[in-house]
Amino acid sequence: QVQLVESGGGSVQAGGSLRLSCVASRYTYSRDCMAWFRQAPEKEREAVALLYIGDGATYYDGPVKGRFTISQDNAKKTLYLQMNSLKPEDTAMYYCAWRPGSCEWDSSWYKDWGQGTQVTVSS
Repeated sequence: QVQLVESGGGSVQAGGSLRLSCVASRYTYSRDCMAWFRQAPEKEREAVALLYIGDGATYYDGPVKGRFTISQDNAKKTLYLQMNSLKPEDTAMYYCAWRPGSCEWDSSWYKDWGQGTQVTVSS
């Protein structure tokens, strides 16, 4: 089991930027996956960005591609999500998650989650 703690959320105006952080209790260097998900009120939790810890390969959901960047600092056991050009529709609770093995877009594949950090974008 991996404990995850997110931070960095807040309120910004449309067009602004935020950087989320997720510190893991342990970090692996194998082909495990870390991911950022978000969940808006009354909506399903959706993956926005995936990262393979071992080689740093990244994948993005369509609506955030070109605006969000997922990255990691292995030495700090930290996952980041740089969010630029934020839009009101990005408003949600953002969660990081970890799973052994391949990255998956479906949240049901992940068992280890952080508590979430709120992002609110006003127009």
